[in-house]
Amino acid sequence: MRVLITGGAGFFALHMTKKCVEMGCDVTLLDIAEYHAEDYDKSVKLVNGDVRDEKKMDELISQTDWVIHAAAALPLATREEIFSTNVDGSRNVLSLCYKHKTKRVAVISSTAVYGVPDHHPLFETDKLEGVGPYGESKVALEGICNEYREKGLYISTIRPKTFIGTYRLGVFQILYNWVEEGHKIPLIGNGKNRYQLLEVDDLCDAVYLALSHEGDEANDIFNIGAVSTLTENEYVGALCEYAKSGSRVMHTPVWLVIPALTIFEKLHLSPLYKWVYGTAHTDSFVSVDKARKVLGWEPKYDESQALIRSYQWYIDNKDSIAKGTGTTHRIAWAQGILALFKKIL
Repeated sequence: MRVLITGGAGFFALHMTKKCVEMGCDVTLLDIAEYHAEDYDKSVKLVNGDVRDEKKMDELISQTDWVIHAAAALPLATREEIFSTNVDGSRNVLSLCYKHKTKRVAVISSTAVYGVPDHHPLFETDKLEGVGPYGESKVALEGICNEYREKGLYISTIRPKTFIGTYRLGVFQILYNWVEEGHKIPLIGNGKNRYQLLEVDDLCDAVYLALSHEGDEANDIFNIGAVSTLTENEYVGALCEYAKSGSRVMHTPVWLVIPALTIFEKLHLSPLYKWVYGTAHTDSFVSVDKARKVLGWEPKYDESQALIRSYQWYIDNKDSIAKGTGTTHRIAWAQGILALFKKIL
């Protein structure tokens, strides 16, 4: 099977590529970012290009059986860049998939489409209300998916919870750095909330099952997340215990921390964005019953296992990790004003 993965230099695509290669697929990656060629199997074709480039995408999609559309501008990009990439770029990809009658398409959306809901668990049929440009762009993306699904294009729309694993840095690298150095880990609120995470290899399994599913049932929308009921206290505490650095969980008042982080974000002093700190103290979990029933998907890891695997990879590779500006998940984000608070804690 010939597979094209957009956003090919990213964290998810790295793992999805490994999965596809293991399953005997011929994989082509596309990204505007620089690749680390040593991270990929030699059979993988690395292409530099933009999902908004109609000519380039037309050429690639015409030679493809499956498309996994994962390219996206992340929340710390400008609103203009987010909508240009996540909406305009996605429309370009899906229109060309429709033109070339691509057999299967998997689109990576986000549970950010649910906004800050008033109930849990969340189901695929719940209302969509994105928070901030990123969440809004994902809602718009799903609208495009629905449009082309109605035209006859086979699209599996995947809504993953925040996913982690080996090679995952970004905001999680900040957590790992604090844990490694033995600092207190401030959780917003009392930490008794269930904030669902997801191991990236479990996400890749779900995407592959959707693409390879026989019949029409996978031509639909699926939530994907861990099935454990661990609280933030439990899985962050498990990470601290594993690290044996003296790091431990501490609780911070919602009324103080969220307004402060809001100000820091507006002043560009913090890498944390609203959808992260605005929901960190609340329950945030989705039902994955539909994926389990329709796709036969079962996750292998809970949140503590996923965090520990990702943390250990960070420890083993920290000396070679690239620093960045907070726009991708495969580089270490600048901590900004958080570095000052780390010294206090």
